[in-house]
Amino acid sequence: MSEHPYGSGTLAAWRRALDRWWAEFSLQTKLLAVATLVVSLLMTGITFFALNGIQRDARMSDTRYARDLGLLLSANVTPLVAEGNDRELASVAERFWRSSRSLRYIFFADPDGVIYLGIPIGGTSGSSELLLSRRLELPPDIQKRPDNPLIRHHLTPDGQVTDVFVPMVSEGRYFGVLALGINPNETLLASAALTREVTVAVFISIWVLVILGAVFNALTITQPVKELLRGVRQVAGGNFGARIALPIGGELGELLEGFNAMTAELEVYKAANIEELTAAQVKQESLIATMADGAVLLDANGAIVLANPTARRLFRWEGRKLEGQELITELPERLAIELHSALENVMIGQQEAADVRCNVGEPPRTLRIVLQPVRDASGESLKGIAMTVQDLTREVELNAAQSRFISNVSHELRTPLFNIKSYVETLHDLGDQLSEEEKKEFLGIANAETDRLTRLVNDVLDLSRLESDRAWSFEPLEVGPAIEQTLRTYRLNAEDKGVKLLFESEEPLPRVLANWDLLLQVFDNLVGNALKFTAEGGQIVLRAYPWPDRCLIDPDALPSGDLPHCDLTSPLPRLRIEIGDSGCGISEADQDRIFERFFRVENAVHFEAGTGLGLSIVRGILDKHGTQIRMVSEPGIGTSFWFELPLEDSDQDELRLTAERRADAAERATQAMAEAALPG
Repeated sequence: MSEHPYGSGTLAAWRRALDRWWAEFSLQTKLLAVATLVVSLLMTGITFFALNGIQRDARMSDTRYARDLGLLLSANVTPLVAEGNDRELASVAERFWRSSRSLRYIFFADPDGVIYLGIPIGGTSGSSELLLSRRLELPPDIQKRPDNPLIRHHLTPDGQVTDVFVPMVSEGRYFGVLALGINPNETLLASAALTREVTVAVFISIWVLVILGAVFNALTITQPVKELLRGVRQVAGGNFGARIALPIGGELGELLEGFNAMTAELEVYKAANIEELTAAQVKQESLIATMADGAVLLDANGAIVLANPTARRLFRWEGRKLEGQELITELPERLAIELHSALENVMIGQQEAADVRCNVGEPPRTLRIVLQPVRDASGESLKGIAMTVQDLTREVELNAAQSRFISNVSHELRTPLFNIKSYVETLHDLGDQLSEEEKKEFLGIANAETDRLTRLVNDVLDLSRLESDRAWSFEPLEVGPAIEQTLRTYRLNAEDKGVKLLFESEEPLPRVLANWDLLLQVFDNLVGNALKFTAEGGQIVLRAYPWPDRCLIDPDALPSGDLPHCDLTSPLPRLRIEIGDSGCGISEADQDRIFERFFRVENAVHFEAGTGLGLSIVRGILDKHGTQIRMVSEPGIGTSFWFELPLEDSDQDELRLTAERRADAAERATQAMAEAALPG
């Protein structure tokens, strides 16, 4: 049968109430109660053990007394029973019963156990006929031990009685059993009762003292300690305004006063330093948020606590709630697989730190992830893991570009050096056998290869010079003479190749703010490239004209003078320069990378010598001038480059600022193109 739910609920309620009541006491009170309980139980046990010993001794005394009394009476009545003298037997038994106050009854039973005489006759319930018809149930071997009567104790409504059964045997003949009932020793009973009462009184007294002590302790010690504990918890929770107001003296009173003084000082300290702590926290958060590298803070279980914007951008986490999420589940699958083992080793302490490099995203980005455990002051407990993420894509691209550059330069250097060495050795070894024309031809080839080496070295030096922090000077100058000088330089080569060089311009051209040497280098690279990729019968045209050449809005057509006018809507006037050719053109795929360093167009004229630095140098020079180069090309039709130069009255500080912005933009564009070019 199941337990009644009401009874179960009541028992549980009583148990909870008892637990709450017990929890109200202090540890000192609990220890005192337990000690008192142990002492009281020990004393009670000793007392009951002594009482049990007294009762055992009394029972043994009663047993001996009953045995002796039974043997004595048996010795006197056995001859009478043997003679069948029932009258004398009854007289002796009555006298014996009257002479002893401890006798409760005397019974005589025949060998079959049937009682035929009992004193007193009215001492039992019922009439004498009923009494004489009773039968004693005795062991069958009782007649064999006349000197060892059967003794037993039993409890009646009138008290405890000791029963003695003595077999009556005379001359080897068994005549029945004598049964006596004996009352216990009243003195011993009184002593045992007194001992029991004293024990109960002592036990109750001890617990009364315990209860009084607990009440006293609760009033004088427990309540102040509880209030102090409550105040400490409030302070631990950040409530420095907690106070304890209890009218108590002594050491506890001093302790409470000290607590109030401490909380008052903490409250003042909090008010004085909370602003500084908040500012420091804001600074730390701002520092983490503005870090160039990604930063992710994990707890001891690998869950995300904080991720700065850089990390969110690198892992495509923008706009997502990451706090409390497992890092591994939030990473791309491939990256999670590569990072899982390292993170697990750091968490379980097998590694002090981990450094993992991997590719992620599309287009792929090369990331370096460093995992550093954060431990407590002892260095034993793991509090969290600091993860920094560095984007090495640019470094990887630069390393690849450097490798390509070294390869290209090595190839370009090796070819002319080999040619120079070959022709010089031939002149040295076979000089007498060569004709003057052959000697001139060999020397001419060696001279051309030397020029080729010179150009390569100059290109590398120019690029290095542009990337340095050197301050370039700009001054007003005429563009026409610079273009004419460039055309004179390439006119002879153009005639030999059958290509026309043309210069179209408006007269007079405005003066520009530029650097003469750098400008000559721009014209030289652009015209040289155009001549290189233009076949026989083609032409190269240079144009120079102001831009914009007209106002975009007619001021006379405006209904109100408050509306924007030409000076505000038109770009600042500049001098535009175009270099167009009718060469082979550049494919659309190559146009995206034409200005990259060390990039060379691979097409039908890939055999043309070059380092792939020319257009990169041009872009760097024009960035210094605060402008940028643009192009349009169509394979089989030709290519046109153009750029705009600031006029002489331009603000040089503004040009410098524009140059810095264009340089940063060009750097980002180069990085983006490099990322797009990296293999997946």
